[in-house]
Amino acid sequence: MIDRVEDAVPLARALLAGGVTAIELTLRTDAALESLRRIRAEVPEMMAGVGTILTLEQVGDVIEAGGSFGVAPGMNPRVVAEAQRLGLPFAPGVCTPTDIEHALEAGCKALKFFPCEPCGGLPYLRTIAAPFMHLGVQFIPLGGVNAANAATYLKEPAVLALGGSWLAPKDLIAKGDWQAITALASEITGIVKQVRS
Repeated sequence: MIDRVEDAVPLARALLAGGVTAIELTLRTDAALESLRRIRAEVPEMMAGVGTILTLEQVGDVIEAGGSFGVAPGMNPRVVAEAQRLGLPFAPGVCTPTDIEHALEAGCKALKFFPCEPCGGLPYLRTIAAPFMHLGVQFIPLGGVNAANAATYLKEPAVLALGGSWLAPKDLIAKGDWQAITALASEITGIVKQVRS
């Protein structure tokens, strides 16, 4: 989560230096949209999207700021429909089989599983995903994922990608410790290569 716009470009560059090529900026701070604009302008090789999209208006704001994708913590059919109408690739949040059914009905197959660890982690994900796997549904777990459990998640066929704030902790951003963030990014990209190649 970026609190200061001036941290956006150095953060994106630090992650990219460690092999992470996509960043989700959350709309939990006032700095998110301007941070997105700066990353798009100064680090165009970084795929930059926005999370915590909760309203129809925010969908338009994300597109105007140049967002490559959108993510939400829950499954709001109106927000999903607006993202589809405006052409923003969108992953709604799901936590139950009913959420997954609503997402499928809205035409979504890439789903954010949130909050994954508090909901039961990988054993729970396997259970709720099983009835839908033949439909091509894939999940992006967030909420409790970290370097210690990333490999376990990445081995799961239902997992498309991972996300988490552990790659860019607030204290490291506040200190401007971009080398430490690059090291964390390198660690996770190494795990991804080991598991998925």
